Amino acid sequence: MKFIRFGQWRIDKTGSGILAFITNHGFLDNPTFRGMRQELMSSFNKIYILDIHGNSKKKEVCPDGSKDENVFDIQQGVSVNIFIKNQENTQNMVFHSDLWGLRNKKYKELLNNDVGSINWEKINPKTPFYLFKPQNTELFEEYEKGYKITDLMKINSAGIITARDNFTIKNTPEEVFTIITDFVNLEQEEARIKYNLGKDVRDWKVKFAQEDLKSSGLDKDRLVPILYRPFDTKYTYYTGNSRGFHCMPRGDVMKHMINSNMGLICSRQMDKSGILPIFVTNKIIDGHSITSAVSISSLFPLFLYNGYKHENIDKSLLSSLSEVYDRKISAEDLFYYIYAILNSNNYRNRYIEFLKMDYPRIPFTSRIKLFDNLSKLGKELVSLHLFENNSINDSVTELKGNGNNEIKSIGKSNYKDNKLFINNYQYFDNITLEIYNFQIGSHHICTKWLKDRKGKLLKDEEINHYQKIIFVINETIKIVKQIDETIEKAGGWPID
Repeated sequence: MKFIRFGQWRIDKTGSGILAFITNHGFLDNPTFRGMRQELMSSFNKIYILDIHGNSKKKEVCPDGSKDENVFDIQQGVSVNIFIKNQENTQNMVFHSDLWGLRNKKYKELLNNDVGSINWEKINPKTPFYLFKPQNTELFEEYEKGYKITDLMKINSAGIITARDNFTIKNTPEEVFTIITDFVNLEQEEARIKYNLGKDVRDWKVKFAQEDLKSSGLDKDRLVPILYRPFDTKYTYYTGNSRGFHCMPRGDVMKHMINSNMGLICSRQMDKSGILPIFVTNKIIDGHSITSAVSISSLFPLFLYNGYKHENIDKSLLSSLSEVYDRKISAEDLFYYIYAILNSNNYRNRYIEFLKMDYPRIPFTSRIKLFDNLSKLGKELVSLHLFENNSINDSVTELKGNGNNEIKSIGKSNYKDNKLFINNYQYFDNITLEIYNFQIGSHHICTKWLKDRKGKLLKDEEINHYQKIIFVINETIKIVKQIDETIEKAGGWPID
């Protein structure tokens, strides 16, 4: 991106010229580069984008489902970009074309064509994203009618960034308290070495962490659960002070989760998994609770505690819905409805192009029956995902085989015939392919929970918890199907 900028700068100084560049194709639609795309459009009269794909990280396939290969031995997708600037006062235009298929086919197409012979599609990149790819404008207008989640729930923030997860987050509150009471009494360098804390960084230093802990009084009431990964609750010591024990504790928002509450977790954009990151919590959350290291999980608490409890829901929307439905709509009703919509596979597939770029938008129905049915299903999902549903049990899977319950390795080779092996002799049975492939955001739940315990011997309570996770996944798959069926029976998309 810096080299493109350098080329743009040189041509702007000259007044005319051509910049031709083969690059990673991520800048074509990544929201991070929206400003860059806008600037390129203002500089160049004509822009030609030949997207030759081949992105194995995003598991790209051809539109017909056949294999797509990269023209280079790399994982990132590739595009050929030609930027033309002349001194004519002409309208700036952007042209796009795709090249899919196997490597040799792409080589032949590239060898036998030039700018004049390629079948270009003229596109009209628009605010706010200025995409250098074709976009379904009809669906975009439909999607834009929905309420953006950041407008619905205005108080929100990214999840906690500790800067030292292995040190600050542990499996039990007792383990956390033992560590911090020892840590505060050590000399700085002694503490750094003993707990393998590495070099200080701008916003996390051993000195800052010790001072924060001491000033908090080492109060056991500050030992709180934290949603570290889906269905994986750990514990930490929470002061809420930035640049302290935690680097970025997001105190202004997380403080509302210390009391009885629940919150929606989502992300501003999808990562390479291509799965909409959505989950629910009744705890403070880690910054990567449902996303990978390259993106961030954000929390939207349902209730706020500012001396009194009140909804973090747009009051005008609640009022409008209550008027339309001729019945008072509670914040919980609306929260469950939102959760149902965001878990709908049809919603995700229909709007995937737009969900990649920003926080999701929620479409609303004018029909009270549809609203109630979806809200009810959303409530069931929430109770399952919070482990508050009394029906949750260990009936779906069982750990079979003889062994010491040690998790040796977890990967694709460990899964066969609906069995997920944790070592050479032991496996969880009845793990269907649908359960095995189930994801929440970036995380494959079946394997993620086990991978994070690699090398450990599973205790009975951990085995039981994992069995319950599998039950919840199985029930989630059923309810999501019910959500889609409910919408289809009501007339399908778009919801009205």
